[in-house]
Amino acid sequence: MARNKFDIDEELEARFDAKQLRRLLGYLKPYRGKVAFTILLMIVSSMLALLGPYLVKVSIDEMIPSGNIPGLIVLASIFLVTLVFNTICMKYRIRTMSYIGQNIIYNIREDIFRHIQKLPFAYYDSRPHGKILVRVVNYVNSLSDLLSNGLINLITDLFTLAAIVVFLLILNVRLALICFIGLPVLITVTLLIKNAQRKAWQKVSRKLSNMNAYIHESISGIKVTQSFAREDENMDIFLEQNEEYRKSWMDAIRVQFLMWPIIDIISVISVCAIYFAGIHWLGTGGITTGIIIAFTSYVWRFWEPVINLGNFYNSIINAVAYLERIFETIDEKPTVADLPGAVTMPSINGAVEFRDVLFCYEKDEVVLDHVSFHVEPGQTIALVGPTGAGKSTIVNLVSRFYDVQEGRVMIDGRDVRSVTLESLRKQMGIMLQDTFIFSGTIMDNIKYSRLDASDEDAIAAAKAVMAHDFIEAMPEGYQTEVNERGSRLSVGQRQLISFARALLADPRILVLDEATSSIDTETEIALQAGLQRLLKGRTSFVIAHRLSTIKNADKILYIDDGKIIEQGTHEELMAKGGAYCKLYTAQYRLLEVV
Repeated sequence: MARNKFDIDEELEARFDAKQLRRLLGYLKPYRGKVAFTILLMIVSSMLALLGPYLVKVSIDEMIPSGNIPGLIVLASIFLVTLVFNTICMKYRIRTMSYIGQNIIYNIREDIFRHIQKLPFAYYDSRPHGKILVRVVNYVNSLSDLLSNGLINLITDLFTLAAIVVFLLILNVRLALICFIGLPVLITVTLLIKNAQRKAWQKVSRKLSNMNAYIHESISGIKVTQSFAREDENMDIFLEQNEEYRKSWMDAIRVQFLMWPIIDIISVISVCAIYFAGIHWLGTGGITTGIIIAFTSYVWRFWEPVINLGNFYNSIINAVAYLERIFETIDEKPTVADLPGAVTMPSINGAVEFRDVLFCYEKDEVVLDHVSFHVEPGQTIALVGPTGAGKSTIVNLVSRFYDVQEGRVMIDGRDVRSVTLESLRKQMGIMLQDTFIFSGTIMDNIKYSRLDASDEDAIAAAKAVMAHDFIEAMPEGYQTEVNERGSRLSVGQRQLISFARALLADPRILVLDEATSSIDTETEIALQAGLQRLLKGRTSFVIAHRLSTIKNADKILYIDDGKIIEQGTHEELMAKGGAYCKLYTAQYRLLEVV
């Protein structure tokens, strides 16, 4: 659990390689027709644009000396047509590649979100949620420019560069060789700084993740922050995280922009060398004024795609730092998943058995120590004991939110690992200790467990758990909009809505984890009558610290230190005078004092 903290840098477990680059390019497959046509169009456009300097050379060396006005008009018309065609192609490219790029972003985000829905509780327990959120939103967004423009520009610039080399060699080989002298220097510099660039952008991604995690944590805990007047301390922590991100970004930019001035310097030196050599050789070896002017124009254009390629290289290095994290998340193996050969769970009768179950959240930290018990269909089982004894872990294993390290959890004689998760959980109603209300209407929240339920069914569930009256008293009744996490509702109201949601699922196995902990005593007494009717005929696991609420359970399991210390009915355990009796008596005396 050490990495479940906002200021712990995440170690990268899967480095980016050529295989992952091919994987990224795989997202282009559905659009390969549009991409191919766009590339072809841009290559043709670039080739036509390169005619400009050559047309200038012909005009200076041939048309102007001979006074060929019609020839000049033809050349000017050709030059104008190439400019118009190039503009149209550029507009088409921007529109098409923006469409393709955003669709790829959509697909990547869809893949990562679909995958994180399948990841088990353990994955979310081990890292701040802000570090997960930053991968789905920020990191994916960072790929937008690369996918919208970078790949097309790469191919276009490579063809343009090759075409310019051909034009340069056609005009004059000696001058062309002078132009190419700077390339070895550029290649050497690129190789020297590439590792520094990659490490710098990886650090940026880590610091952005840390900052996002702290912002998410701070917003989630804003009520606690303000309750304890921690605003100044939190601001100091945020400024520290913000400064680390700013510093890492500036360090990455310093390394990244080493490329551009080097290319710029080499290009200027190359042009100066061309002018010097061209003037020196003017009139010899076929070098004319028109060739020098055309040649310098091509040289400037030669370094333009080189600069673009350098920028693309920087974009790749930047994007790789984010792609590594994105693919790492998508490749995260669910520790709880359908096993090969898993079958659909038949209609559950409700027999539950734990056979010598050993479970640990962390290695060597035993939570359940070889626990065994059997539950008959339709029985209500109460789990009691001190905090941290393992009560919630038992119901989490029944629902297969985690898998056991040893032993077996059986439902109707089937190991829960032998059936599909969906078919198992669809037959279970679960109200966890941490109630969650989604943004939307109250009706939407109740129907969350069964989308095909009618309004009448949802209202019946709300009435059964004593939620109907307070819902009807709200401004728009069941259509009242509630905020994320139900901030407009009291804790007790949120619990009752969650209770209705669990019961609407009409589960064969019902799990109630501290379901009445925030409900007032009067409502709880009324609720118990409805619960007894609803619990009848279905296997139920009830966790409660108020022992008065589970007196009617068919069996009570007293859990302590990961083991079942006692089990039996309320009367049997009271007569035994053991740990349960002492706990019940202590609660009863406390209530008398109150």
